[in-house]
Amino acid sequence: MEAAGPRSRDARGRAASQPGSRAEKSPPESRKVYMDYNATTPLEPEVIQAMTEAMQEAWGNPSSPYPAGRKAKEIINAARENLAKMIGGRPQDMIFTSGGTESNNLVIHSVVKHFHKIHAAVGDTAEHPSPVEGALPHIITCTVEHDSIRLPLEHLVEEQVAEVTFVPVSKVNGQAEAEDILAAVRPATCLVTIMLANNETGVIMPVPEISRRVRALNQQRAAGGLPGVLVHTDAAQALGKRRVDVRDLGVDFLTVVGHKFYGPRIGALYIRGLGELTPLYPMLFGGGQERNFRPGTENTPMIAGLGKAAELVAENCEAYEAHMRDVRDYLEERLAAEFGKRIHLNSQFAGTERLPNTCNFSILGPQLQENRDVKLDIITRTTRYSVRQRVRILRVLPGS
Repeated sequence: MEAAGPRSRDARGRAASQPGSRAEKSPPESRKVYMDYNATTPLEPEVIQAMTEAMQEAWGNPSSPYPAGRKAKEIINAARENLAKMIGGRPQDMIFTSGGTESNNLVIHSVVKHFHKIHAAVGDTAEHPSPVEGALPHIITCTVEHDSIRLPLEHLVEEQVAEVTFVPVSKVNGQAEAEDILAAVRPATCLVTIMLANNETGVIMPVPEISRRVRALNQQRAAGGLPGVLVHTDAAQALGKRRVDVRDLGVDFLTVVGHKFYGPRIGALYIRGLGELTPLYPMLFGGGQERNFRPGTENTPMIAGLGKAAELVAENCEAYEAHMRDVRDYLEERLAAEFGKRIHLNSQFAGTERLPNTCNFSILGPQLQENRDVKLDIITRTTRYSVRQRVRILRVLPGS
């Protein structure tokens, strides 16, 4: 992740043909432009180095007292601190997981279990019935969530373990609006889970506003004997592309995915006040690692890589964001100049913030229509575009 400040339009144009650049030396057939960074990013060289050193020097079991084990534990603790720093949290509130899917499932299943546990206990001891007695736990999410949120929720509904409301995003701003989220709350609502940034459009969701309004609502619910509503955000797409701070977001849970910001395919979960303020129930049982919340011998090299990637983000995020926005804007300028009215930039909503690395566009033309007798108004082909400094977009645009 090279840090780069803003460049002029002329400088951006010259970037494709800098003397000595890899693009200039390579024959045309070997030039490649990778445009799927929202799916996964390559490993940063410093991340590879950290992982290699961990494999060579910290091969011991982190629970063991001999030097190789102690070295592994030190690496894990340092990585936890780097993750916490990246998101403005506390190291003791971070749990390492295998990735975003596990983190998201862990949140969902924990909240459902906590609902059943708390209200079963209340029902056994209270003189008066609980306001939610007999009700299934209710979860609110939006229609554009990742499958690692949508599918476990649909499974819970199919198994009649929980009820779920999928709130549509606004056609005006592409966001899941706080007003619609709050309108969906029921007495048995126990969780709101809304992604921080959409992987297709790059639209930033109003998570701070949702959290603030949920906190205010929880004060009223407590007075009426109703369960508190917890807030989770899957921050996979936002990390490394914009500043993310759990204190500003006001969330109870936040999902971290390493391979979205030049780290390895491993993840983490932030839990506000783990074990004190916010409940978490393990899905696995074993040797007690991660304070029993996620047992299993830790994967030290992957954790080392995740920690290094988080460290780089914490140090350079503003520079990364400025550079990505500069290149994205230039791409959109060139697209508009080349295609004119045939192109539609789908994620440019007035007044809506979006990721600096993502461009979602449609190109309309007769050769793209399935039926030439039918006029297509919108999307015939959508391409996501994410970029690092080494990606030279001019070489793949018409006329370059």
